[in-house]
Amino acid sequence: MARVGGPYDPRIHIGPGPLLLRTAAMAITFSGGIAKDLFTTTKRNNFSLVPRASHKDSRSVISVEPPPAALPHADEYRRRSLSALKLPSSISNLLHLHLSAVEQPKSRLPSVDLQTPSISPRDDISSFQSSIHGSGDWSPLLDPLHSSLRREIIKYGEFSQATYDAFDSNPVSDYHGSCLYGRHRLLPTLGLSRHGYSVTEYIYATSHHDISRWLVRPLLPSNSNWCDESNWMGFVAVSGEAESRRIGCRNITIAWRGTMSPAEWLEDLHSQLKPLPGAPDDGARVEQGFLSIYTSRSQSSRYTQSSASEQVMSEILRLVKFYKQRGETVSVTITGHSLGGALALLNAAEAASLLPEDVGVAVISFGAPRVGNQVFGEMLKRKGVKILRVVTKQDVVPKMPGIVFNEGRKGKRWEWVYAHVGDELTLDITGSPYLKKGAWDLAGFHGLETYLHLVDGYERPEAGFRAGARRDVALVNKASGLLRVELGIPASWHQRENKGMVRNELGRWVLPRRDPEDIPSPCAAGKPSRVSPTHAAVCSGASFSSYCVDWEVW
Repeated sequence: MARVGGPYDPRIHIGPGPLLLRTAAMAITFSGGIAKDLFTTTKRNNFSLVPRASHKDSRSVISVEPPPAALPHADEYRRRSLSALKLPSSISNLLHLHLSAVEQPKSRLPSVDLQTPSISPRDDISSFQSSIHGSGDWSPLLDPLHSSLRREIIKYGEFSQATYDAFDSNPVSDYHGSCLYGRHRLLPTLGLSRHGYSVTEYIYATSHHDISRWLVRPLLPSNSNWCDESNWMGFVAVSGEAESRRIGCRNITIAWRGTMSPAEWLEDLHSQLKPLPGAPDDGARVEQGFLSIYTSRSQSSRYTQSSASEQVMSEILRLVKFYKQRGETVSVTITGHSLGGALALLNAAEAASLLPEDVGVAVISFGAPRVGNQVFGEMLKRKGVKILRVVTKQDVVPKMPGIVFNEGRKGKRWEWVYAHVGDELTLDITGSPYLKKGAWDLAGFHGLETYLHLVDGYERPEAGFRAGARRDVALVNKASGLLRVELGIPASWHQRENKGMVRNELGRWVLPRRDPEDIPSPCAAGKPSRVSPTHAAVCSGASFSSYCVDWEVW
C-alpha cells in the first residue's frame, strides 16, 4: 500500500545539472526516440546524455576531455566542447520554457511600498455571479484580466497554498502526513479568515497503485498515532453569509494538495492512460496514478476506509442538498496546484455527473499536469464544467506527461495521447521585475507562491507587471530563491520556529503534544459513505454515473 502526497522540504536543493539532463532525456524519449543511438538509458529513469564511447562512470553527467594542445584541430575540439555546455539553452528551446541561458541586463527594480496593505479590497461581485461562479462564460474576463476575477483566482490559490502550509512534514512527528490544525482552526491560523469560508471536512487519500516513490512517505519505525497508509490531501469549505452575498451564491470550495518538486515529476511520473471506468464517453482515458489516488481505499487504515472520492462527494452532496433546500443558488469550485490540479479535474468530472444541472462546477488549477485524453476533455466540456488552467511558460509540469510527443496532436485517433482542457491563463516569469532574469530554478518556477505573484501582476499579454499589484512579494521566497537579491529577502525563509521544538519545564527541548483539537480524528474520514452503499462503486471499477444517489432529495 502506497502512501500518497509526500511532504515538501524547501531545504532540499535541486541541482540543475542532473535535473535538466533527465528533462532532455525524457523529452527525447517522448518524442519517439530521436537520436536514440547517441545517448544511453540506464535502469529506473537513470538517464545519461553521455555518448556511449565516453560513458565510463555513471556518476558523471558530461564527460569532456580536451585533447593535448599539440593535437590537430584542438581549438575546434575545445570550441565544440564548450558549446556542449550550453545545454540549458537547448533544453529550454526543446521544452518551450522561454528562458535564456545568458543573464539578461537587469531592469530597474521598482520600489516596494511597505506602507500599503498587501490585501486588495473585496468588492461586491454578485453581478458577475454567472460569469465567475455560474454557468456563464468567463473567457471575456481573461483578456484583459478583470480585477474581480483576479482576486477570486488568488483567493482559490491561497486555499490551495493552505494545504501545503498546514501539512505536517516533520518526519519524526507522531502525526507526520496529517494536517497540523483541526478543521475549525485551519483557516484562522493561516490568516485566511478574511475570505469568509468555514472548513467542513478534511480529505484523506491512499493508493493501491505502485505509484511514484515521491508520493510515498518513508515509513519510520515508531509508535505513531497516525496511519502510515494515509495522507491528508485537502479540505472542503463553504462560504459564510457575508461572502455568499458578496459573490452572489453559496460557494462550496474543494482544495486539493499537490506535490511541489518538478524534479520528482520528471523522474518518476507514471504516464499510462487508463480507461475511465464506465465513463459515458467511450474512449475517455485518464492517468492511472491520479485515478488510483482519487479512488483507492484501505480497510486497514482508519482514515481511508472510504476513498478520497467517497469522502469529498459525500460532503459535497450533503452541502448542496442542505443549501438548495433553503432555496439558495449553489456553486462548486474545485482548486489545486500540481498533483492537486489533476485531482481537481477528476473531482469535477464526478461532481458534474452527480449534481443537479443548475449547480455550476468550476475548476481553477495552478501548474497542473495533463490528466486525460481529448475524449475526457470533451466529456468535461459537454457536462458544463468550467476550467481555468493557470500556467507559467517556464514551468515544465503542465507539459507533463508527454512533453514533446503530445504537442500539437489532436483528434480521436490519438486516444492514447494526453490533452489539456479548458481556458488557459498563461503567465511569464520574465514579466515580473522582482524576479531574477535568466535564472534556472525549476522548483521556483513551479511554486504556487510564484504563480500567485504573477497572477497579481498580470493584466494582459505583453502589458508588463501592473503597477497596482499588492500581494507581498516576499511570499515568492517562502520555498524558493527567485526574488532578486537587491530586495534582501532570504531564500526559502518559511519554516516553523525551531522546527516545532519547544523547551519544557525541565529545560529540555522536545516536540510538544498537539492540542486535542488538532489531533486528526478518523471518525469523519473513515466512516462509510453518507450517500448510499453503492456510492463506492467507482473504487471497484464502476462508473461515476453508476452511483445510486437518491435523487428525490432534490
